[in-house]
Amino acid sequence: MTGHVAVIDIGKTNAKLALVALETLSEIAVITRPNTVLAGPPYRHFDVEGHWAFLLDGLAGFNAAHGIDAIVVTTHGAAAALIGADGQLAAPVLDYEDKGPETSAAAYNAIRPAFAQSGSPRLGMGLNIGAQLFWQFEADPTLKSRVQHIVTYPQYWGFRLTGVAASDVTSLGCHSDLWNPFERRFSSLVDRLDISGRLAPARPSGDVLGPILPALAAQTGLPASTPVYCGIHDSNASLLPHLLAQKAPFSVVSTGTWVIAMAIGGGPFVPDPARDTLINVNAFGDPVPSARFMGGREYDMAIGAGCAAPTDSDIAAILDSGTMLLPALAPETGPFIGALARWIGAEPAPGSGQRAAAIGFYLALVTARCLALIQHRGDIIVEGPFARNRCFLDMLGATTGAPIRLSANATGTAQGAALLAKPVGVRPKAPMPKTHQPGLMANRMTAYAQRWVARTWPGPTI
Repeated sequence: MTGHVAVIDIGKTNAKLALVALETLSEIAVITRPNTVLAGPPYRHFDVEGHWAFLLDGLAGFNAAHGIDAIVVTTHGAAAALIGADGQLAAPVLDYEDKGPETSAAAYNAIRPAFAQSGSPRLGMGLNIGAQLFWQFEADPTLKSRVQHIVTYPQYWGFRLTGVAASDVTSLGCHSDLWNPFERRFSSLVDRLDISGRLAPARPSGDVLGPILPALAAQTGLPASTPVYCGIHDSNASLLPHLLAQKAPFSVVSTGTWVIAMAIGGGPFVPDPARDTLINVNAFGDPVPSARFMGGREYDMAIGAGCAAPTDSDIAAILDSGTMLLPALAPETGPFIGALARWIGAEPAPGSGQRAAAIGFYLALVTARCLALIQHRGDIIVEGPFARNRCFLDMLGATTGAPIRLSANATGTAQGAALLAKPVGVRPKAPMPKTHQPGLMANRMTAYAQRWVARTWPGPTI
């Protein structure tokens, strides 16, 4: 297939619709809306109806202006939809940052599979889909009987578009506790939750669910034959173009609300759930050593209302003074779980270029620790907004000693998601990411990193 692919991209911070020209993988148009979380009742949940109206309007507009030949969905992980016999939600789609699942943590821990089976660390709040489901069924004893299908989040949108219920291997493989990535099948938790008849079949991300529903075709103007693909977890969408185009070893750092580091062909890896390292599952169903932290969230927390772009003088001032931010601003996740953030030296003024520089360095150093934990080797490809952060890129290169390459795409997930719309044998390769040219202060950055590591992590240096 050639033509235009509409990529529905529901991130934790924003919902997006991107139109991608499949032959060139260029983005023709992108529209966004905030992913505002509704407070309840009965718990924090996503505004799926607001997203739905936004998406249908966007699809109609894109089709009228350019034409749409296929639809692919990518979303953040740790979300599932419970669908009743009438095809409607049996309960709102839980926001994984709701703390309700923590009230049943002890009982859930007694039935969840071992880390060695799932590659999924035990996480707080609702970051394990299994914990979400356990709590939802405990809180509402009638809910399970009202559920006909349980689908992972990309496939919820696929279900609304096609009426076909499915799950996909990348979303199940995103610390859900529901998947055994080593044996490529559901984990023991599915039977323990008694949902084997309800959890929708796991399908490859590139499967076609079906054509768009006739009523939606009439509403949007899309051809009734428009195919909708199964869909993919957003970090794995970022990874896919590089799996097709690059030779191992290399790593991809996908940045957004979450910074996800994924190593391909790295060194021997022993996952450590206490450091938020885990096994993800790529679009081909293969296990991928991964580590992550809430880098975009931490950036927003540290920057506040915004900062001036750092000048060379700002960067030199931070390096020379030794002012540094230590982890972790979001201590529930990441390689420094439980650590409390603090400044060493004089905290730079809010809004200043020096503050922006120090925060960029901090994010790079935590990312470097993630890469070290997953035994990264080779080039590092940076996707998403941090690919435009000079201080982040310079410090990441200086700290790891690896070549840093930058994705050219505005939305790091759209290109990979769009690739699902071509058969494997004829998928175009992504263009080689351009190399980031390091700054002139690499030696000073290396020294700064060594001081930061000494304060944050006993044992081997980055």
